[in-house]
Amino acid sequence: MKKIAILLALLAGFQELSAQSCCFLKKDDMQLMASNKAFQRSHKLPKPYVHISKAGGEMIEFSTPDGQKAHAFYIKAAKPTTNTLFVFQEWWGLNDHIKREAEHFYSTLGNVNVLAIDMYDGKVATTREDAGKYMGEANPARLEAIIKGAIQHVGPKAKIATVGWCFGGGLSLKASILAGKQGVACVMYYGMPVKDINELKALNTDVLGLFAGKEQWISPKVVAEFEDNMKAAGKKLQVKSFDAEHAFANPSNPAFDKKSTEEAWNMAIAFFKERIK
Repeated sequence: MKKIAILLALLAGFQELSAQSCCFLKKDDMQLMASNKAFQRSHKLPKPYVHISKAGGEMIEFSTPDGQKAHAFYIKAAKPTTNTLFVFQEWWGLNDHIKREAEHFYSTLGNVNVLAIDMYDGKVATTREDAGKYMGEANPARLEAIIKGAIQHVGPKAKIATVGWCFGGGLSLKASILAGKQGVACVMYYGMPVKDINELKALNTDVLGLFAGKEQWISPKVVAEFEDNMKAAGKKLQVKSFDAEHAFANPSNPAFDKKSTEEAWNMAIAFFKERIK
């Protein structure tokens, strides 16, 4: 009887651990909006851009907990460091614009490893329809596995900061939650917030939310709810809502807002530099 009791206790513990390790297995509101034609039209087609790395960035492969492989654009710090920045793509995928932004962070922040993670397993959209398809059909379990694989790849001693835009804004927040005690900073640009207060309680870091005040999707109401939920979770959130449209910080976006982008960039860099040490 004693052995049975021990086995049952171990099983209960395993089930609890499994439940904790599977945080985001449902599609969030942004994924559910992916097929909405008005939502698709709100994303202007990006201008072509070809990135040539000046910092020695290269594509790498790493294992994921689901037995597959994932990929990322990796820029190694000039000197050994545990500081690592995860960069998350817009709904278009890991295109050259995101690689350029990854390199921009690398050159500005100083000695930090940068990992721009491919969340679509090689697919990159050039049309709104494909972007909506890739984002909407992305398997939440696979997205989580890719993030966990990246965390395992950088190792248990890594101090992990995250940043992302649009779909990647939400992924930035989710990655910081999944990073647990390794998380040190989270910046999200106009991404869908995590709404579950219990999930937000797992954050180990403050969050900087940079939002587009003119958009109707990640609306001021959504942002206000996020502020309330973070407060209820006992977490610190700094919010700035710009007088701009969605994707205002993308230089390849025809609706690019230079003034708002520069202010948001300076806020993000200051936020990271205070926490990545």
